Amino acid sequence: MLSDTHGYLDQKVFDYFADCDEVWHAGDIGSGEVADQLEAFKSFKAVYGNIDDPAMQKRYNEDLLFKCDDATIFITHIAGTPSRYNPRVKKILQDKKPDILICGHSHILKVIYDKNFQTLFLNPGAAGNQGFHQMRTMLRFEITGKKVSKMEVIELGKRGMI
Repeated sequence: MLSDTHGYLDQKVFDYFADCDEVWHAGDIGSGEVADQLEAFKSFKAVYGNIDDPAMQKRYNEDLLFKCDDATIFITHIAGTPSRYNPRVKKILQDKKPDILICGHSHILKVIYDKNFQTLFLNPGAAGNQGFHQMRTMLRFEITGKKVSKMEVIELGKRGMI
């Protein structure tokens, strides 16, 4: 899972996700070329982010809600954080009760279990070169039933370093 590529796709992504069934992108893809490469590589699920142009907004939805094994997954770009979700996301969490909430936007990697909504909050940080983050990051994990296991933080290198 990755987010905030902002039009830059590190080729190491393909090695790290080689054994994955799907690639999920939590918005700010940044270009159709990045999306095309990821779609050609694996089954690909994505949402658009605030920097994505109208063509990307037509190509992807603002939110995705789907099942992965027995877990309900909710992906959106701008969610806020546990205890400070934006009102739109808070309502979705209350109504749909996803097991996992995945978002991007902040460029800050976070993995937090939110006891209030009984959801695992995941933000993979930023995989691209634009932004204030120092290290480009992603997450990789497995889902069996409703259980998330083998969670890995992947560091792609410092921002601007190729």
